[in-house]
Amino acid sequence: MTLNSLFKHSYQGGQHGSLEVPAGYSLRFTAKDSGANLSLLMYNPRNTSERINLPDTLKCQHTFKLTAGNCVYSDMGRIFCSIVRDDTGWIDSIGGLSNSQHVTTKWGARDYQHHRNLWMQNGHDAMLVEMAKFGLGLRDVAAPMNLFSKVSTTDDGVLAFDSENTGAGDVIELRFEMDTVVLLSTCPHPMNPSSTYPRTGVDVEMVRAEPLAEDDACLNHCDENRRGFVNTRQYQPQLMG
Repeated sequence: MTLNSLFKHSYQGGQHGSLEVPAGYSLRFTAKDSGANLSLLMYNPRNTSERINLPDTLKCQHTFKLTAGNCVYSDMGRIFCSIVRDDTGWIDSIGGLSNSQHVTTKWGARDYQHHRNLWMQNGHDAMLVEMAKFGLGLRDVAAPMNLFSKVSTTDDGVLAFDSENTGAGDVIELRFEMDTVVLLSTCPHPMNPSSTYPRTGVDVEMVRAEPLAEDDACLNHCDENRRGFVNTRQYQPQLMG
């Protein structure tokens, strides 16, 4: 753990968790090896009907992928977090979550009652477990960010998963601009072609973020981001300065 770290936790592949991140702190994610996937959902702890909105996030920043310099928006036009570091250069925003049918078809059926920690969890059910802790349910599921995963398109429009997108030690850091409930799952990406259930782990560390500077890359990425920061500060005025 670093000196300004609140905590650090290591998740193996196929696990899930959740935490509330205060504004002014960052989550730093480190892939243990290639093949890692970390799915994230975000909600406003003061009003959980406000949640991550990736279609608007992509549209307002005129991009198909997310990476350093981009912000992640809620469905109310506020900024949950800014991507201040991305060693992979590409965060998947369209791949979604694996489900039980997908995992069973691809890797077989294992349940916790019989296989304990060697069972094979899927991303959809893992997120529902974490959502229940905050009074959320199936109707509250949104499209997730998939860190350490890359899904691009070929020239003829076919979606393609890049198995070489992430290596051991790659870091993605998100700086949170408003208080945010973060749900996470290290279950495999639904497009992962691995012949065995991926169990690559991810380290998660919460650290105090550097104050927002006027020359910040995320703030200045586009005019919409500047407006997003204004909307966020108006909602939580105690964050000014």
